[in-house]
Amino acid sequence: MRILFLGDVMGRAGRRAITERLATLRIRLKADFVIVNAENASGGRGITAGHAQLLLESGADCLTLGDHAFDQKDMLAFIDREPRIIRPLNFAKDAPGRGAGVFSDPRGRKILVTQALGQVFMSRPYDDPFSALDAVLRAHPPGGMVQAAVVDIHAEATSEKMATGHFCDGRSSLVVGTHTHVPTADAQILTRGTAYLSDAGMCGDYDSVIGMDKAEPLRRFVTGMARDRFTPAEGDATLAGVLVETDDRSGLARRIEPVREGGRLTPSHPAGG
Repeated sequence: MRILFLGDVMGRAGRRAITERLATLRIRLKADFVIVNAENASGGRGITAGHAQLLLESGADCLTLGDHAFDQKDMLAFIDREPRIIRPLNFAKDAPGRGAGVFSDPRGRKILVTQALGQVFMSRPYDDPFSALDAVLRAHPPGGMVQAAVVDIHAEATSEKMATGHFCDGRSSLVVGTHTHVPTADAQILTRGTAYLSDAGMCGDYDSVIGMDKAEPLRRFVTGMARDRFTPAEGDATLAGVLVETDDRSGLARRIEPVREGGRLTPSHPAGG
């Protein structure tokens, strides 16, 4: 199975890149299933129901969220009506929606998608992500209950993401980090067969400060003072993520390759080429 995972969609530029490029990219990469992290899709904070529907209609099979999952209040009700949206397992005990879902590709193969929030350097103390992931992976072993399993670890610290990768090694097809908006160069297959990448990057304008228009972040770094709100940069966006090919029998990874499409990040050898 070929699974395409795209990193955090950032504002209008990221949404535009998804709507204009994802369908073609999916065909070119021969992706059987597409997962998009969409927690920054609406103004850089959360996602509205309308924007979620737009991304799903543009070719995403499933959306994951993050610590800004419910910043847009209409998501509180919409997520219960839309099973293709996955919020973090350990967000809060009473949070609406679900932290894991099993989906089917066009051939009927089953894919588990789940997400957890890290605890290190995050805005508030979330529940233990390791025990939350352990329970879900035990119930859905790749090659058994599902043909593939994808873990989105939405965290600030690279060390915590790496620890999650090793914790899930041999029990998932892919562990991929989101949240920090900068694609990392450590795509690999771990010892027991799980594909891993510390951060998928963002789908947004990289002529920015992690997706935000440069002026206000620079002012705050240089002067220590705030003048305006942060607003997403709106230039030409890059779609950033990772393509993983899995073995249907074992559910483990055969291949992992970063994806960069359009915008300012130009790969030396495009994925799927």
